[in-house]
Amino acid sequence: MKRRIIEINEEKCNGCGICVKACHEGAIGLVNGKAKLLREDYCDGLGDCLPECPTGAISFTEREAAEYDENAVKKAKEEKKMEEMKHVHHEGGCPGSRTMQFEHNEQAETPVTTEKPVSRLGQWPCQIKLVPTEAPFFDGAKLLIAADCTAYAYANMHEEFMKGKITLIGCPKLDDVDYSEKLTAIIRDNDIKSVTIVRMEVPCCGGLQRAAENALKASGKFIPWQVVTISRDGHILD
Repeated sequence: MKRRIIEINEEKCNGCGICVKACHEGAIGLVNGKAKLLREDYCDGLGDCLPECPTGAISFTEREAAEYDENAVKKAKEEKKMEEMKHVHHEGGCPGSRTMQFEHNEQAETPVTTEKPVSRLGQWPCQIKLVPTEAPFFDGAKLLIAADCTAYAYANMHEEFMKGKITLIGCPKLDDVDYSEKLTAIIRDNDIKSVTIVRMEVPCCGGLQRAAENALKASGKFIPWQVVTISRDGHILD
């Protein structure tokens, strides 16, 4: 059948692999240091990989190609998930859930003060799953999209990141949901002035960052944004 499908220009491809991660269907892989469409029947023709390519090596074309096989894609995803679970079991846990213990010098690191900390949470609810897509507190808001764990890992979260912002929190691993659609609606339908994404260094937090970045792109707006990564022992990573 003739349909729209992606085409990769190997001369432009620098082998960065960003498109491989961007392709949710698993249609793209790296072969000899170059991106390649491995399975035509895995490519849905939507082109999530196109805007991610830094060299413009990916484009659309219309040609004879195998029909998109959604069932095959689902099966492949399930098999990949099973393999990852086996690997996690073998290795003793994924990087995000591997146990660690930190030693802190309480006397040296705790400032002497008689003042009690003040909450800087500016609205309720704050969970991404619970917050409405439109609310008065979004009008002119500086938006903070933060992973749940950041507030516990980073001691000065309220003063440095939450103060003066509307805070939305979530965990893509535990919620098992793509926040992109809801975050898109929030950014698109409200007067958002800026977006700050605060995530942990663990790989599963990448889902929150991707959702926020996808929402910024899908909103059609040009809004200042930044990503801050917190280490598991509570420091900001460069």
